[in-house]
Amino acid sequence: MNNDGGPAFAVNNGRPGMSLRDYFAGQYVAGWAARSVSALMWHEVAENAYRVADAMLKEREAAK
Repeated sequence: MNNDGGPAFAVNNGRPGMSLRDYFAGQYVAGWAARSVSALMWHEVAENAYRVADAMLKEREAAK
């Protein structure tokens, strides 16, 4: 995916922070870890997290 959503937070010392895509994926993983009883392997969780993040960015663009 080419669109990472830009920086999730304000630029700090001239450098952008994490991308919005990474932030969305991290939020998915945090929620999954807090509530899951699933036997998914971490690489599957990461793959799912970025699928969700990409879908969120796609919807965000469509709403503009």
